[in-house]
Amino acid sequence: MPHPTSRPTSGTPGRPPLLTVTADTLVAVDFGPRRTRRTRRTREARTAREPGPYRRLFALPGTRAFTVGNLLARLPMGMFSVSAVLMIAGTRGSYALAGAVTATGLAATAVVAPWTARLVDRYGQARIAVPATLLAALGSLALVLCVRSGAPAWTLFVSYAATATTPNTGGMSRARWAHLLAGKPESLHTANSFEQAADELCFMLGPVLAALLCGTLFPEAGTLVGVALLVSGILLFAAQRSTEPPVRDRAPARAPLRAPGMPALLAICCAMGTVFGATEIVTIAFADAQGHRSTAGVVLALQAAGSCAAGLLYGAVRPRGPAEHRLPWCVAAMTALLTLPLLAAFLTGSLLVLAAALLVAGMATAPTMITGMALVQERTPEGRLNEGMTLAVTGLLGGIACGSAVGGWTVEHVSATAGYGVPVTAATVALIIALR
Repeated sequence: MPHPTSRPTSGTPGRPPLLTVTADTLVAVDFGPRRTRRTRRTREARTAREPGPYRRLFALPGTRAFTVGNLLARLPMGMFSVSAVLMIAGTRGSYALAGAVTATGLAATAVVAPWTARLVDRYGQARIAVPATLLAALGSLALVLCVRSGAPAWTLFVSYAATATTPNTGGMSRARWAHLLAGKPESLHTANSFEQAADELCFMLGPVLAALLCGTLFPEAGTLVGVALLVSGILLFAAQRSTEPPVRDRAPARAPLRAPGMPALLAICCAMGTVFGATEIVTIAFADAQGHRSTAGVVLALQAAGSCAAGLLYGAVRPRGPAEHRLPWCVAAMTALLTLPLLAAFLTGSLLVLAAALLVAGMATAPTMITGMALVQERTPEGRLNEGMTLAVTGLLGGIACGSAVGGWTVEHVSATAGYGVPVTAATVALIIALR
């Protein structure tokens, strides 16, 4: 018969364990609840169910709809110039004419885009973006008709210049995130990272899609598909009125260009645009010199893929310190990594090694752009955010044009290998400005 022991032992509070002796065996029975193990399992389950930063971002009402529309409208931004070059060169047989037409469109965009953005800030995204997009679409359709009908060359310049009214879709999307995530800097950092990754993805897929459509179907296919995507995307984006930033009754007197610190930021954007423009033209020339010109697009796509992946990863981590302090470090990392393509081209001359170097070098692009755009948002006066973002994009476009010109001159008069020194020099200039 069991005999209870008289010595109390430790157990759960309020209910000590029961100790008994059966023959020569000691039996201990603890009737207390197993709260520690159950609590640990509960915590692990809650941690496993906690959504990541991007899932929390798109859990906000209306964000998925305006993002889908914006991505549809943003994809043609990487299609139009390539489609125009292929269409004009394929029909008129002149790459010089095609390049001059697209350069004119770029110059017109640099002039018109800030004014369009100012109207968007003053009167609202839906009210301005839709008619501006329709006007730009008419310009693209007029270009197709002029090319097909054999119209005089000057009509091509006028038609393509009319597309300069295309609104800055990326800037409008960032403005919506800034409105929805006011007072939440970490969530806004994630949103800006997603937007930069989306930019890289669209500019990576856009030229490939344009070349595929123009080469597989007919020369005008890329432009026509781009127009359809742009118009449908803007209409869907503008229909999401619940997430649209409110319009201020009176815009502040100070223009974004005159805001403290903005001129230096725009100069950095111009220098970074020079990096992008020079890298593109030099890579095409290097691949052509190796006898693999058709693979230049794939090599450049790897650079964009590295930037896209780095942007998503950068958005998933918590930023340390203000953007003003992070920007010089990002630009310094970008400058250092841009030496890899130069070394790969100079030491090996291998296109495969160059592709790997560009993949790694691209990983510094998105974090730098994300941090720079965050600073643009901070320094732009309230109520004129879209204008400030468009000025940054205009700086990038101007830099791309300069980079293409300088890179092309270097390739033609020196060598394709030496051309990779242009992006390194431009990044060094950006670093000097960022450190001042």
